[in-house]
Amino acid sequence: MNAATLFGLCGAALVGIGLYGLITNPEPLRKILAFNLLGSGVFLLFGMIARRAAAAGLGGDPVPQAMVITAIVVAFAATAMAIALVQRLADETGRASISSDSSDAVDGEGKS
Repeated sequence: MNAATLFGLCGAALVGIGLYGLITNPEPLRKILAFNLLGSGVFLLFGMIARRAAAAGLGGDPVPQAMVITAIVVAFAATAMAIALVQRLADETGRASISSDSSDAVDGEGKS
């Protein structure tokens, strides 16, 4: 097993674990972490594909590297914003989860 195959399998495993966590976890913070794990797997797969093309003698292309670096920065900013929104939700409602139960509604809603 060569390094490219190992990186490809690790990237696919990260994508699978992240997708599983995104689907099964109801808590927003865990969904954010699962989404980051999924994104890291995609970054690893994309970098591995670019590296395999360079190893095949096609020449190194700096565009995939620049795209992955830009995507990492954007993912970091989106994660920071999502965590700030979850924190704001916890401050406003007293809980950090989104529920459709009417019994969890804030006092004063729906009263005339």
